[in-house]
Amino acid sequence: MNTAYRKNLPGTSLDYFDARAAVEAIEAGAYDKLPYTSRVLAENLCRRCDATQLTASLQQLVYRKSDLDFPWFPARVVCHDILGQTALVDLAGLRDAIAEQGGDPALVNPVVPTQLVVDHSLAVECGGFDPDAFAKNRAIEDRRNEDRFHFIEWTKRAFRNVDVIPPGNGILHQINLERMSPVVQVSDGVAYPDTLVGTDSHTPMVDALGVIAVGVGGLEAETVMLGRASWMRLPDIVGVELTGRPREGITATDIVLALTEFLRKEKVVSAWLEFHGEGTAALTLGDRATIANMAPEFGATAAMFSIDEQTIKYLRLTGREDDQVALVELYARHAGLWADSLVNAEYERVLRFDLGTVVRNIAGPSNPHKRVPTSELAARGIAGVVENEPGRMPDGAVIIAAITSCTNTNNPRNMIAAGLLARNANRYGLLRKPWVKSSLAPGSKAVTLYLEEAGLLPELEQLGFGVVAYACTSCNGMSGALDPVIQQEIVERNLYATAVLSGNRNFDGRIHPYAQQAFLASPPLVVAYAIAGTIRFDIEKDALGHDDQGNPVTLQDLWPSDEEIDAIVAASVKPEHFRKVYIPMFARQEAAVGSVSPLYEWRPQSTYIRRPPYWEGALAGERTLTGMRPLAVLGDNITTDHLSPSNAILADSAAGEYLAKMGLPEEDFNSYATHRGDHLTAQRATFANPTLKNEMVVADGQVRAGSLARIEPEGTVTRMWEAIETYMARRQPLVVIAGADYGQGSSRDWAAKGVRLAGVEAIVAEGFERIHRTNLVGMGVLPLEFTGGINRLTLGIDGTETFDVVGERKPRATLTLVIHRSNGENVTVPVQCRLDTAEEVAIYEAGGVLQRFAQDFLAATSVPANSEAA
Repeated sequence: MNTAYRKNLPGTSLDYFDARAAVEAIEAGAYDKLPYTSRVLAENLCRRCDATQLTASLQQLVYRKSDLDFPWFPARVVCHDILGQTALVDLAGLRDAIAEQGGDPALVNPVVPTQLVVDHSLAVECGGFDPDAFAKNRAIEDRRNEDRFHFIEWTKRAFRNVDVIPPGNGILHQINLERMSPVVQVSDGVAYPDTLVGTDSHTPMVDALGVIAVGVGGLEAETVMLGRASWMRLPDIVGVELTGRPREGITATDIVLALTEFLRKEKVVSAWLEFHGEGTAALTLGDRATIANMAPEFGATAAMFSIDEQTIKYLRLTGREDDQVALVELYARHAGLWADSLVNAEYERVLRFDLGTVVRNIAGPSNPHKRVPTSELAARGIAGVVENEPGRMPDGAVIIAAITSCTNTNNPRNMIAAGLLARNANRYGLLRKPWVKSSLAPGSKAVTLYLEEAGLLPELEQLGFGVVAYACTSCNGMSGALDPVIQQEIVERNLYATAVLSGNRNFDGRIHPYAQQAFLASPPLVVAYAIAGTIRFDIEKDALGHDDQGNPVTLQDLWPSDEEIDAIVAASVKPEHFRKVYIPMFARQEAAVGSVSPLYEWRPQSTYIRRPPYWEGALAGERTLTGMRPLAVLGDNITTDHLSPSNAILADSAAGEYLAKMGLPEEDFNSYATHRGDHLTAQRATFANPTLKNEMVVADGQVRAGSLARIEPEGTVTRMWEAIETYMARRQPLVVIAGADYGQGSSRDWAAKGVRLAGVEAIVAEGFERIHRTNLVGMGVLPLEFTGGINRLTLGIDGTETFDVVGERKPRATLTLVIHRSNGENVTVPVQCRLDTAEEVAIYEAGGVLQRFAQDFLAATSVPANSEAA
C-alpha cells in the first residue's frame, strides 16, 4: 500500500487512492488520456502494488508498454459450482498434502473473498409444459448431486472467505450483476473500484456496470484465491464507438449477435474492449450486460462500459441501498470513472459500429459469430418451406426451444418481449409443436416476479414456457432427456434436429446429443420457433398458424412494439422484486457458517468427489519433453467442448461404462460437468466429443469424426480413452499438435487437467485462446506456438512421428521442436514458448499452480517438502 496517494474522498469519511496524482507524477496530463480500464488498473497498483514496483508498473499504463509484467489484485473471486467446486476440491487435496508434510491444513484458505453459486448442476428433465417442472427438476438435481452438494456444504463451513449460494437461486453472472457487485467497494475505511475474476468465460457480464471482471480458468482462480497477484502485461485496449439507435423491433440479442460477427472479423482476440460513444446512451444497462456477457464470443477478455446515468438508474432499479448508489456516483465522478470524464481517452485503435444497421438475427447453425439475418435463412439454405407430414416430425425439427442463460434473461426488455409475443400467440390460438421441448430458466427469481407483475408468466406457461429452473440449463448443455418416442423417431428417420436457445454458445454437440446443431436467438424468437417447430421455415414470411377465421398469422402479427415493451418494463420491473429475492438469500449465507474438520472425509465410492492426484505418480515426476508421441493431430477452432465436453454422459461412452461399473443407473449418469470433482470420471471425458476430428484417424481419404485415436507405433485405431490407457500404462509422454485458436470456448480447467493426466507434456498449436493457455500452464503443460507460417500441414505431420522440445524455457523464448519421422529423418522447427511471464515460468517448472503453492507454503512454514508434496 502506497500511503502517499491515500486521500480523503470529499464529502465522506472514507479515503481513496488518488490514481490521477500517481499517473500525473510520471507525465503531466497523462491521466486524461488513459482509457477507463487503465484508470482502474492504476488505482489498483497505487493501493496494492509494492512501492518498489509502482513506478515501473504505472509506466506500462502511461506509455502503453507491454514489455514488463505488473500485478493485478482482484477484490473478489466468483465461481459457478463446476469450476468452483473443482477449485475447492483442489484446495481440499492441497490441505491433505500440507497435513502429510506436518503443516497446518486449516491455514490453507482463500485469502480473497470467494463467492460460489450453484447454477451448473440442473438438467431440464421436465420441460416447461409440466406445471411441476421446477420442483421435479430440483429433486432430481439434489438426488444426482448429493455427493457434490455434501462437499460444497463442507467447504462453506471449512474454508474462510467462502460464501455459497445454494442451488435453485439463479445464475452466477446475473446474481453478480443484480446484487453481488457493489461497483465501489469499501474496506478498512477505503473506497475503491470493485474488480474480480470468475471461473467462467462469461464473467465479463458485470463489465456493463463499469466493473473490471475477467473470466479465468479454475487454476488461475485458485492462484488469486490464495492471495497471489494475477500477473499481466498491458493488453490491447480497443475502443468500440457505438453510433445511432436500434431500429424498431430490434432486441439486445440482435445487437450482440451482430457485434459478435463484427468484432470477430476485427480480430479483437485477447483485447480489452471499451464501448463508448453516443450510441451507448440508447442502451439500457440490461442491453449493455447482454453485450458484455458475450465478450468471449468476440474473442475479447473484457467488454467495459464506463459508469453513467444508466448505471445509477440500474443500481436503483435492482434495489441497491441509497447510500451505496450515492457512493458509486460520487466516487466515479471524483476518480475520473464517469463517462463524461473519458472524452479524451486514447486507444490502440477505435472500431465504429452503427446500432441503426442491426436487423433481426440468429446465429448458427454453429458458433456464436455465425450471424444470419432471419430474413436470409431461406436464401442460405438453412431454412426453406417444407411440407410436414401429419403426425411426423419435419426435417430440421426444433427439438429444444429454451429461454435460458443470463446473457438474455438478465434483460427485462427481452423477457417482457417474450411474454408479450406469447400473449399475442395465445390470442390467435397458436400452439407449440408437440415435439418441441420448451423451457424457461431465468437467471434470477426477480424475472419471475416481474413477469407475474406484468401478467405475462401465465401466457408463457400456456405455450410450454413454464419455469423449469433458475440455472444455466440448456446453455450449458443440460437440456435433459427427450421424450423416448421423439428420440426414437430422430434416430430411426435420421432426422436433422436442432435447438433454438437464448444462450451464448451453440458449438456442435453442446446443447443436446440429438440436436446436431443449434441456433442462438432472442427470447421472443425462441417462442416463435417453438410455434414453428422447425428451423426450415422462413420466420419472417411464412405463416406460423391461422386464426379462427382461417387467416394466416405471421411473426409481424405477434411482435410487440417497442413502446409497449418499454411501458410494461417501466410499470412492472420494480426494486422491491430484487430486494424480495436477494435480501433473504444473502442473509441465509451469513447464518450458514459453522465449524467442521479442516480435512474432508473423502467418500471412496463417489464418482463426483475424489481426492485429486496432483502430488502423486506421474504428476509428481519430471517432464522430459523428449520422445513424445502425438495423442491427436487437430485442425483449427478446437474448443474446450472438444477437449472436455460438459453435456450428458451416454451409456456407450468411456465415462458411461465406468459409471455403470461403479453401480450408477444410467438415468443418474448426469453430465460430464458435474463429475469433474472426480478425476477418474472426468479424465474419461478427455477428447470425448463425438464431433472431434483427429487427423490421425482417416478412412477412405476422410478424417473420421468421433472420440478416436491411433496408437503408435502399431497404428491401431481405438476409442480415445483406450489409447490414453495404453499410453499411460507405457508411461509414454505425449504431445498434441493443433491449428489456430486452440482451446476457445468455456474456461474449463479440465480441458487442461484431462490432457495432463493422460501424459501430455506439450501442446504445439498455431495459436491459443487466452484462458485455456493459462490453464495449461497451471497444470504444467507447455504451450508452444508455431511461427512464420509453419504448421502441421506444411510439415506434413501424420502422427507417426515423435517429438522433442529443446531450449531454455523463458518468457516467450524461441525453442526448438525436433521432429523424428518414422523414416529416420529429423526436422527442427522454431516454436515460441507461450510461458508469457516469469511467474508462469515458475508455475510451469514447479509442475503447476498447486505444486507451486505447496512448495511456497511449506517453505514459509518451515516444513521441509519432499518430492510428492511438492
